[in-house]
Amino acid sequence: MSRIGKIPVAVPAGVDVTINGQDVAVKGPKGTLTMTVSEPISVAQADGALQVTRPDDDRRSRALHGLSRTLVQNMITGVTTGYTTKMEIHGVGYRVALKGQDLEFALGYSHPVPIEAPEGITFAVETPTRFSITGIDKQKVGQIAANIRRLRKSDPYKGKGIRYEGEQVRRKVGKTGK
Repeated sequence: MSRIGKIPVAVPAGVDVTINGQDVAVKGPKGTLTMTVSEPISVAQADGALQVTRPDDDRRSRALHGLSRTLVQNMITGVTTGYTTKMEIHGVGYRVALKGQDLEFALGYSHPVPIEAPEGITFAVETPTRFSITGIDKQKVGQIAANIRRLRKSDPYKGKGIRYEGEQVRRKVGKTGK
């Protein structure tokens, strides 16, 4: 049995879980998330907790067991506390500004780079070089952060670019002149 999959998922007070066949819907103070659990895995609710089970020990079932349990746990965490990713910008003239609900980056290109806020995601700009991405869906928050980071990855020679807060950029030594 999967060590992660066999741990029951605690459902805190104020969170409603609805199971309809393979569909799991979680409603909490911050919003609602739904997910379809893959076919061999089943989810059952019993005394304030969710139990994720698998019918057999074949390879696919074992792989999906722990994954499904973690995805359900992430949904519950998302609707109660939410997820936040903080990012920072390094480089002379590189900055970010909030335009309504969207972000606008100045990253050394000939034009500003706009990023629209998808549904369920909010942006906050603390300083022109620090901003955060907040939402209830962990996958969506992480994907938006990765897309923004990809706009201008940190350069290994000068360290300029967008990076996650606390991320260490491996620096390289440049060419030496004669």
